[in-house]
Amino acid sequence: MVVSGDSIDDITVGLRTTFTKTVSESDVYLFAGITGDLDPNHVDEEYCRKTSLGHRVAHGTLVLGYTSAASTRILQDFGRPMVSVGYDRVRFLKPVYFGDTLTVEYEIEGIERERERTIAKVEVKNQKGDLVAVATHIMQLVG
Repeated sequence: MVVSGDSIDDITVGLRTTFTKTVSESDVYLFAGITGDLDPNHVDEEYCRKTSLGHRVAHGTLVLGYTSAASTRILQDFGRPMVSVGYDRVRFLKPVYFGDTLTVEYEIEGIERERERTIAKVEVKNQKGDLVAVATHIMQLVG
């Protein structure tokens, strides 16, 4: 679901959307190269087989990045630009493995009308329905 309009009053609490993405090896390697985070937990399968993880895992911040797609979708037809001003209470609850299909559930839980901000609950689940990450996302109207 998306919202149109140009006033914070056009956005309602309870507005929600989802975004689904399968985590590929190329996603993780490109992210590792861009960020410089080449930790063996992300790029060395042999190393990971000897750990409690068992396999390479995606970066938590890559998973958080997928939540940005949901925030963009929920307001894609909105008349004024909005920008992310932060994430609060970010938690990575379970490892995300290459090949996992993640679904981001994004729901606007509050609106700060005087500051023209939205507060959203973000939950990320894998293909088994396991909750793998959570956050609160804050967006600000600009322009």
